[in-house]
Amino acid sequence: MTRPTLQGHLDRWSLADDLRRDVASAVLALAGAGIRISELLAAGPLAGTLAAVRGHHADGDSQKELDVIADDLVREALAAAPVALLGSEEAEEAIALDPAGTLAVAVDPLDGSSNIDTNMSVGTIFSILPYGGPDSLLQPGSAQLAAGFLLYGPQVALVLTVGVGTQIFILERASGEFLLAQERAFVVPETVEYAVNGSNLRHWDGAIRSYVEDCQAGTDGPRGKDFNTRWVASMVADVYRILVRGGVYLYPGDARRGYAQGRLRLVYEANPVAFLIEQAQGAATDGIQPILDLVPSHLHQRVPLVFGSRAEVERIARYHVGSAAMPERSPLFGRRGLLRA
Repeated sequence: MTRPTLQGHLDRWSLADDLRRDVASAVLALAGAGIRISELLAAGPLAGTLAAVRGHHADGDSQKELDVIADDLVREALAAAPVALLGSEEAEEAIALDPAGTLAVAVDPLDGSSNIDTNMSVGTIFSILPYGGPDSLLQPGSAQLAAGFLLYGPQVALVLTVGVGTQIFILERASGEFLLAQERAFVVPETVEYAVNGSNLRHWDGAIRSYVEDCQAGTDGPRGKDFNTRWVASMVADVYRILVRGGVYLYPGDARRGYAQGRLRLVYEANPVAFLIEQAQGAATDGIQPILDLVPSHLHQRVPLVFGSRAEVERIARYHVGSAAMPERSPLFGRRGLLRA
């Protein structure tokens, strides 16, 4: 069976449209950078101390050696594409590239970098927007022309949307080509699997706490069915699993200092993931509002994030609205009001 290549897929999509050709060029540049990053990860400690801390961002998050290398590789690759403006998790301000470029690109060069030295999956996330001036990266997610991520795991996968569904490509090492593995990813609307860092339960507001406790109660609780918990601590790995078999992911804001708006960035994490998930018939919100409707105020803005199987995402939003939306409870499950912390 001959599978379409990423290049061929993008060629057919772009045809004679100049802006689409520019988007295709940027995606191919990112794919090329991803191959180089994957080679470093595959070498692990043989490539050096990739997990060594190089410094810290202004918000206190650590910056690893491979964070910096990946950022350099992505920037070098996009410098050869028609990209006017680049925003990265690793840079405080957006960087001007090609003055004649038609695109603005936002990237998280290495999502999940805390897992670098544990041989777990990490990735590169990107969002591609039309360029219209220095504030182009602050457009709502609904303006995205394309979005995707590379997942560096047992397979190197490229998950992509250009607004016509979500495609999954897998790197064929022998040829160096990304080949189409799934033409239309589909997030099943119902699920019995959720991903959340349960160690933070005591910091959550009442809505999130009640939702998770209802799932944990299983067949004996108000949901009337058993749930599984999955949490990789590398968001791209959780996204990929949800695209393959469904589920819901929660990274809410909580009561800890600096976590009121969660820890994920709207522009280069939540927006591209929301675009991919919605194009696969799933849903993505900040707990209540659709992510793609939010207008960023700055490049590194944080946002709570809930995404995955549509029915479950919508249920979580209802938990935030009021107790009338919650399942019926016996006294055992009625220990507190919905929104009481």
